[in-house]
Amino acid sequence: MKLGWIGAGSLGKAMLERLLGEGWKPLVWNRTPEKLKDLKVEKASCPEEVLRESEVVALCLHDSSAVREVLERLVGKGLHGKILVDFTTNHFEEVVSFHEMVSHAEGSYLESPVLGSVIPASRGELTILVSGEEGPFRRVQPLLECLGRKIFFFSEPGKASRFKLVNNLVLGGFLAVLSEAVALAEELGFDRSETLEVLENGAGRSLVLSAKKAKFLNEDFSPHFSVKNMLKDLDYLSEMARKAGKPLPIISEIRELYRSAFRRDPEKDFLLVWKVLREL
Repeated sequence: MKLGWIGAGSLGKAMLERLLGEGWKPLVWNRTPEKLKDLKVEKASCPEEVLRESEVVALCLHDSSAVREVLERLVGKGLHGKILVDFTTNHFEEVVSFHEMVSHAEGSYLESPVLGSVIPASRGELTILVSGEEGPFRRVQPLLECLGRKIFFFSEPGKASRFKLVNNLVLGGFLAVLSEAVALAEELGFDRSETLEVLENGAGRSLVLSAKKAKFLNEDFSPHFSVKNMLKDLDYLSEMARKAGKPLPIISEIRELYRSAFRRDPEKDFLLVWKVLREL
């Protein structure tokens, strides 16, 4: 399988490093070429070159606007027989139109958002949610299985993205509550390391705490999953819930905390919400 790859942000880069370690040789394009300087990959000059030289093209971009921009360039070249695997967390309605765009250009589109960030990506331990046609899904399973420990397949376009947003309701809410607990414990004079040990053996025990414990201890806000991306996902989620007629009173309050973190530094890890809560 000749693999092309478009997008090398924090997550995309971690996924690429996993693939390289497993012997894959993707042709890669990124809008900011400097982000590829540490990767020993063949670099393309443009998305069209990636498409021309690949059977499967993976996308891992910031949002649906970025995906649409790339797709509009690719569909103009024709996609006959090509499979596009989109790992981006997309807008729940826009992503349905991406299926249609690619299909009209005679290609196959697999909407494939992932659960997990940099660390599980580097270990091939992501959970991958896939919507699309079963035939193309079967063809790219070796790629998905290299990156993910658990893969869910749904034939319905848009379902994978809607599930991803529901998952990130839990992710954003849980980290905010965990951060508030740590902030309170510190105010009570408790040692942070001791607090985290108690929480990970009690109600805080979770994949989230396992992933963020070292960051809590070291006050490390380098991005595994940025505030910008979390807020984007919560905005998509809120719109989805509003259109479904379902109020989300808890996450609506939490979204404002992430908005405060965004104003401080949108590129930092979404753990920055802890700093917001410590300073209240």
